[in-house]
Amino acid sequence: MKYIVYAYCQIMFMELKKNKIVLMGAGNVATHLGLALQEKGFSIVQVYSRTFTSAERLGNLLQTNYTNELQAVYPDADIYIFSVKDAVLSSVLGELPALSGLLIHTAGSLPLDAFAGCSQRFGVLYPLQTFGKNRKISFENIPVFIEANNPSDEQLLEEIASVISNKVFRLTSEKRKFLHLAAVFACNFTNHLYAQAAEIMEEQDLPWELLLPLVQETADKIKDLHPREAQTGPAVRYDENVINRHLELLNKEVEKQTIYLLLSQSIHRKK
Repeated sequence: MKYIVYAYCQIMFMELKKNKIVLMGAGNVATHLGLALQEKGFSIVQVYSRTFTSAERLGNLLQTNYTNELQAVYPDADIYIFSVKDAVLSSVLGELPALSGLLIHTAGSLPLDAFAGCSQRFGVLYPLQTFGKNRKISFENIPVFIEANNPSDEQLLEEIASVISNKVFRLTSEKRKFLHLAAVFACNFTNHLYAQAAEIMEEQDLPWELLLPLVQETADKIKDLHPREAQTGPAVRYDENVINRHLELLNKEVEKQTIYLLLSQSIHRKK
């Protein structure tokens, strides 16, 4: 019985991998997702990018066809994965030839119906992670959120996503936009504060690396504690002596002063 189940799963997996995939975009998300899919045996048949250099780079990396011309995009692929800027998606869709496959985007901020009127089949595959060009990231533990405009395609997306990730969730567009908002706070804003801290260190000829143990412990701590419970520092007790001294040190940098004061007040209110 176990052999029969295993054989059936293998057959289904082989059928799944027969889907021909076109990557619409060649940035960080498209690169990491394309590599993850290809490593699991999926067929990436073409890469499109607005610039020839980007299309060529990713096409060569994946050893597949590439183009920077929308009219040259294969019209008969099974799945088209759009990883382009939100603002240009509609214009890209407007210039494409008629596509017969499933259109999906990878954005947290775009709703499912961004494809409405362009196709009968569309969906979302949103990997919740920050991607860098020169960093190798394993997709296995990246949460992937999927949605589609019909049950069969949603099942297909779930099966594909489950091959590359152990954490696949169905999520509506309404919930996903708040997830994306939270991710901006947790990742982009946090990293910007690291950059602000690095500037202060560099101005005083102090190496940024001195802060790395603190940064690491802060990240590790919230695996066991709710972030509110993990909060420390002068803002929690609103130690005005320390806060005022810090603001004085920033007296020539109004923007940093403003950020410092707003965050300190917010932390104190949420304690």
